[in-house]
Amino acid sequence: MASSPVDVRSEVGVLREVVVHRPGDELRRLTPRNSAGLLFDAIPWVERAQAEHDAFAALLTDRGVAVHYLRDLLVETFAVNEEARIACVSHAAADDDIGPRIGPTLRGALLDLDVEALVSALISGLTYGELADRLRSSDGLTAAVGGRESFAITPLPNLLFTRDSAVVIGDHVAVTRPTMAARRREVNLTATIWQFHPRLGSASRLDTTSASGLEGGDVLVLGDGVLAIGVGERTSPAGAELLAYASFAAGVAHTVLAVPIAQQRSTMHLDTVCTMVDRDAAVMFPPAAASLQAWTITPATMTGPEPFLTAAATALGIGELRLVATGLDPVTAAREQWDDGNNTLALAPGVVVAYERNERTNAHLAEAGIEVLTIAGSELGTGRGGPRCMSCPIRRDTLD
Repeated sequence: MASSPVDVRSEVGVLREVVVHRPGDELRRLTPRNSAGLLFDAIPWVERAQAEHDAFAALLTDRGVAVHYLRDLLVETFAVNEEARIACVSHAAADDDIGPRIGPTLRGALLDLDVEALVSALISGLTYGELADRLRSSDGLTAAVGGRESFAITPLPNLLFTRDSAVVIGDHVAVTRPTMAARRREVNLTATIWQFHPRLGSASRLDTTSASGLEGGDVLVLGDGVLAIGVGERTSPAGAELLAYASFAAGVAHTVLAVPIAQQRSTMHLDTVCTMVDRDAAVMFPPAAASLQAWTITPATMTGPEPFLTAAATALGIGELRLVATGLDPVTAAREQWDDGNNTLALAPGVVVAYERNERTNAHLAEAGIEVLTIAGSELGTGRGGPRCMSCPIRRDTLD
């Protein structure tokens, strides 16, 4: 049997392969009227966001990481698999928001596109104005009164954050179930890649199809067989429990820490509160470090709650999990936590990528012996996500 195309057994093993998404025309669809519904706090300068993302990808490449673009993976999938193309089109044309009548027209318009144009439409969206020459009176009320600028296919600006729609645990992948309506169609595209792509489609899948709220930003692979799953705004207790027992059944985890976090925008995922920066060290928002609790779940037991840092150290079999605090004073800590100071991407033990704007946190990391590679993120961060959010590792070296 061929080896799995994926393998991730820690947050800090040397990163070998990652999936990212370069922002594109989907960001140009954001307006003051729709940005909040599409989960962006500001209207990004698209060209600058693209330049920032290009610099991020270049840094990864320079460090020996194979960077796979989600768009390219989808094009490669559609190019060799007609079933995948038709399934994605049918899913987009069956959206409840567009009403029951326009589906056949929309489906026909999408199937007439070549692969590149189809992928663009599925990611960047499509307005009724762009469909004007295809619309008929029989296409229903939504098309008739929605207006030329209304979306027949809603854009996916949050696709930038590839971490959330899939997570690799060991040699398996879990396709997630986002809570927010604006993100649900992302998962259809991601699932299509993981089912039909010529290489990645061979990866074994964890069964998370019935999850009631599960996003990858809440899942930390603390060590081989040890997961932490945040429970809050985006991942439900049931979703966390489902992933835990699916991971046990597949043999890719033996201990899961369920970690309740505040249900608010500034702490939407566990990785906005805490990320691993070394084998035995994490960067954390100070109030969370003091209050974060964890329930420890194994295949046979559940215990807790107890302090997260204590539970994590016990599960990892180490004496203590070193803590690096976001910022050096309460005001700076709150500012830099909001600007994703905790959201670092480890490229190797003790080597992380972070936003340059979080100067105090980065200095504190350096003082703790962590090499910090900085990138600009003034525009990328308008969607509230840092380097970890913008990356879906699919292969890391196993720690010694």
